[in-house]
Amino acid sequence: MHTLQALQAGKLNPEYLQSQQLAPITRLQISENLSQFPPQIFELADTLEILDLSNNCLRDLPDDLHRLKNLKILFLSNNQFDHLPPVLAKCPKLEMIGFKANQISSVAPDSLPIQTRWLILTDNKIETLPDSMGKLYRLQKLALAGNELITLPTTMAACKNLELIRLSANQLISLPDWLLQLPKLSWLAFAGNAFNRGLGNNSQVHSAANVASVGMDDIELFEKIGEGASGVIYRAKWLKQPASLKGQDSNIAVKLFKGEVTSDGYPSDELNCCLSAGSHSSLIKVVAHIAQKDQLGLVMELIPDTFYNLGLPPSLQSCTRDTFIEGTEFTLLDVIKVSHKMSATMSHLHKNRVSHGDVYAHNIMRNKRAHVLFGDFGAASNLSFLPSFQKEAIESIEVRALGCLMEDLLGQVNFGKEAGEPTKRLTELKNRCMHEIMSLRPKFSEVQRLLANLLMQVEDELVS
Repeated sequence: MHTLQALQAGKLNPEYLQSQQLAPITRLQISENLSQFPPQIFELADTLEILDLSNNCLRDLPDDLHRLKNLKILFLSNNQFDHLPPVLAKCPKLEMIGFKANQISSVAPDSLPIQTRWLILTDNKIETLPDSMGKLYRLQKLALAGNELITLPTTMAACKNLELIRLSANQLISLPDWLLQLPKLSWLAFAGNAFNRGLGNNSQVHSAANVASVGMDDIELFEKIGEGASGVIYRAKWLKQPASLKGQDSNIAVKLFKGEVTSDGYPSDELNCCLSAGSHSSLIKVVAHIAQKDQLGLVMELIPDTFYNLGLPPSLQSCTRDTFIEGTEFTLLDVIKVSHKMSATMSHLHKNRVSHGDVYAHNIMRNKRAHVLFGDFGAASNLSFLPSFQKEAIESIEVRALGCLMEDLLGQVNFGKEAGEPTKRLTELKNRCMHEIMSLRPKFSEVQRLLANLLMQVEDELVS
């Protein structure tokens, strides 16, 4: 974090930095209740690539913002913008734009750079998007949850590179067919809209068979063990264990939802989808839920400390694809085992009419034996209200996400000189899962069967 005082004093000026033998400023972050764009920022125009002015009181940007000729990423979340400044479109290298949690109600035509790759407009008041959205040919990631959209412009059918879109917590009257046919779409969230709000909204939580409803008074919380967009996870234990759970471990994990619209949608939709998903050996087990007026939450089995995250979330550079700790290396057998278990898990979810929307390595935990536990239903959507052809399309979209996961894991395998026949078969299956023609992608049941056969072959070869 930088300070306005240092900027005004010239201490971030390139000449000053050079005299002090300091690296040039490529990233600037200031949060000091700014109401005006600091003109001194333009002194960094030759080097500045990332500008973060989130958590201020800005309402507009200077008309000559494009003087920041190397600016690639601009974050302006939690400010007071009621529109997208048209000067954005003039910025020659700007490709990632974040205006989360402002007061934006209008997006003017051609107000975005044609090279936009990642756009975050979560938690605003946008009712319509312009037809010019269809010109964003590089668009990969689009976050629109928590707005007032009724429809999407049909011109967006031309956004052939779109891979991830968040549409939850809007007013959409239907799920566009053209959207479900985009060739690279892999991660889709659409809960909490007009066409499916009967399945759950910001105040309604549905009960599930065999899952007890408990209160905060029944639980004692300890340290935080995790946090995501929708909630915080704590280690906990039962003070008053439900009769249906007597004899089970009193040590638990509790996810308390933040009670607001997140980048993925409403917490209540996440809770409802998680309860609808049912039980599976590779899903983090939910044993109870909290549905108090002032607090929603999930009570889960405490994951053994032998499990660890399979990957890390995407970076600013990777955009839609997961990253890994440097030096991470998997065996081919690891990749097949994880992929097989995930295909079985996804098949189970779709049979229960739930799409996950976030099939990523960073949402998977594994142990050294490649057993996996899958969770985080923040982007999940209930498929019950959709026609059959849309359910099938969404399965194909999630099959592509599984293909991306397989590709990311294969990228961490050291094959040496010879890839071998099992590697070729796995790569061919991965390519089928990611085929741009959706009808040529396999179903999860077929993927599961093919991976089971491949797993048997590789294990037999290791034994012999």
